[in-house]
Amino acid sequence: MKLLFFCPRWGSESMDWLSFCKKVKAAGFDGIEAGVPFDTAEKELLVQALQQNQLLLIGQYWQSFEKDFEAHKASYLNHLHHLASMHPLKIDAQTGKDYFTFEQNKELFAIASAFTKSSGIPVAHETHRNKALFAAHVTQHFLSHIPALQITADFSHWCNVAESFLEDQSDALENAIKHAIHIHARVGHTQSAQVTDPRLPEWQDALLQHLGWWKKIIREQQQNKATHFTITPEFGPSPYMIDDPVTKQPLANQWDINVWMMQLLKKELL
Repeated sequence: MKLLFFCPRWGSESMDWLSFCKKVKAAGFDGIEAGVPFDTAEKELLVQALQQNQLLLIGQYWQSFEKDFEAHKASYLNHLHHLASMHPLKIDAQTGKDYFTFEQNKELFAIASAFTKSSGIPVAHETHRNKALFAAHVTQHFLSHIPALQITADFSHWCNVAESFLEDQSDALENAIKHAIHIHARVGHTQSAQVTDPRLPEWQDALLQHLGWWKKIIREQQQNKATHFTITPEFGPSPYMIDDPVTKQPLANQWDINVWMMQLLKKELL
């Protein structure tokens, strides 16, 4: 099974698409994970940058802002089809809201399932705070009712929500691992969805905890005879990355950490 690594656009928005994609390619990534601009000219620049650098795309939906469910549903479907116009390898979706009812979020998952059947593009629903799959026990409930649901495993959020490394929710974790088709490789801890720097000795326990989960996901995919698996090292900029309170400068370099994480996972997971 081949591992494909994607670089997040998040944190590099100030760069034009071509410069960004050149940097991504030079660092050794296989593609980028990004939202797709609605502006036609900018979208074409993205297309050209991907083609020139022979990079793959994972489309990202994160604009789940609408409180009114009907408006939210319409926007969700619009974004999925817009992302599909770029023919991405898959779509990472921050689907739903934590305050929508079970039935409302279930309807959004059904929309994504129908979209996948018609487009052929898998949708991986992100385990993200504030979204439908914001906690391990909530996701377990959805998976029991929707066995075909596929997720992006970003367990850093669940650690933060539960204020633990989920030691008492092993059943929910094991079930989620079986449904993961994409990983956001960010290390969180009990008080935050992102450690300051996973290279530091004080965060090695948290790093090893997440590595253990990711290795189980890869083993599961290997047993299922998957030909490839996608991973996005997704350490973010401020406010995910803590700033020095005096200088307002980030405590670490986001880009360097994501490249380091990719290189670590190439050694640990292959």
